[in-house]
Amino acid sequence: MPETIELYYWPTPNGWKISIALEEMGLPYDLHLVNIGKGDQFDPEFLKISPNNRMPALVDADGPDGQPISIFESGAILQYLARKTGRFYGRNERERVAVEQWLMWQMGGLGPMAGQAHHFLKYAPQMDPPQALPYAMDRYRNETGRLYRVLDTQLARHEFVAGDFFSIADMAIWPWASLWEGQEQTLEDKPNMARWFDSVGTRPGVQAGRAVAADKRTATRDRDAQKVLFGQKG
Repeated sequence: MPETIELYYWPTPNGWKISIALEEMGLPYDLHLVNIGKGDQFDPEFLKISPNNRMPALVDADGPDGQPISIFESGAILQYLARKTGRFYGRNERERVAVEQWLMWQMGGLGPMAGQAHHFLKYAPQMDPPQALPYAMDRYRNETGRLYRVLDTQLARHEFVAGDFFSIADMAIWPWASLWEGQEQTLEDKPNMARWFDSVGTRPGVQAGRAVAADKRTATRDRDAQKVLFGQKG
């Protein structure tokens, strides 16, 4: 019986990456909610696991050489889990390189740009006083759209992001893509992305991972929670 993984989580795109991976890989886990709207990410005990005060993070009692390990950063967690299980990381070095480059594309491109699009399009205009900044809105909306066109072009050639196999790259990208409407994007001119989005979304593991603590998601939408999230108060 495998050791249970301790998952430190909140229902956001980065959190969904790991809950989806754990469900897809069939790994047992205990859920520890880190309410980022209340500032749980700054708790000293959590900072021992995730010094950058970000979730998700996990602790695996059955780490390398059978010793416990704690990991932060969602991309690093995905790579660790894929190596641990031998799944969703490609079948050879060429496929692993493809997975890694698209995983890095999400970590360094889509995640930050879509995150800023959400911030400036949805949250900033609701601040007190409102911060409706047309340049920032256009900048991040347009860059997110460019990245989705890159993704659509890749998916015109392949069933999944890294090739003909479902991988941790899909697990990393799909959660952010699932919020395309809030990023003020359209899929009408991206048929390949739309096909992939629907196909991945029907997977039981993806559905189960996306549903973890889904009822908590609205807890970060009030103004006090946003002040904590965006550094307006400690």
